[in-house]
Amino acid sequence: MASLSDPIGDFLTRLRNAQHARRHMCTAPWSRMKEQLCGILQKEKLIASFAAEGEGVEKVLVVQLHPAKKLELQRVSKPGRRVYTGYQDIKPVLRGFGIAILTTSQGLMTDRDARKQHLGGEILCTIA
Repeated sequence: MASLSDPIGDFLTRLRNAQHARRHMCTAPWSRMKEQLCGILQKEKLIASFAAEGEGVEKVLVVQLHPAKKLELQRVSKPGRRVYTGYQDIKPVLRGFGIAILTTSQGLMTDRDARKQHLGGEILCTIA
């Protein structure tokens, strides 16, 4: 198995590709951050469900997509250029209709939650 320099970018690309191919399911190698990211996407009703299957190195994340929803996923912070922001500088995505996902000292959270809790961090991606 090859190692990836950007596993979150790979995961977002897998979701985008599955959506464009009109698939209802997508699989990706498991990681704790990807599982937290799926939890946020499910809470925001952007994906139907997700589950971790397998054990050890063979563990994968299976994501059930909504067939009718079209997600515009965009990676903001990349391995070559990290983007950090304070809570005062977090801009709403699509005037509040989209979300940004940040890594903070309290874990992954949406831009709205980060502003409420006065936490800044690295902007992982935006979803419109």
